[in-house]
Amino acid sequence: MRYYLIDEISRADIDKINDFLNHSAMRSELEKLFWIKIPRDLLSEVQYQHVQCGPHVFAVELGNDWIKIEFFIRNLMDLQCTCQDYCTSQQKDFLMNFAQKMIEDLGIKT
Repeated sequence: MRYYLIDEISRADIDKINDFLNHSAMRSELEKLFWIKIPRDLLSEVQYQHVQCGPHVFAVELGNDWIKIEFFIRNLMDLQCTCQDYCTSQQKDFLMNFAQKMIEDLGIKT
């Protein structure tokens, strides 16, 4: 799996990130895994056509001192569908900007 990893994060900052994601992301069934929706205008052609599969999301996982953001765009309806794929360059920019803005807005030290 390809992903963006930010590590060496303090416990207090992990708690800030967890609180932020609890309020701004979709929770998964796993405690430290969150889903962030990709805006419709950034979906690939196949994803855009697969409205019934939406929402299309990327995963954000929290560890004890790290956060991992996956570069794989999935849907939450059909895990075998062809609309799931590694992110496009625009989607990659979106998730990298999401991570950077979150770090800046929360005052996370890395």
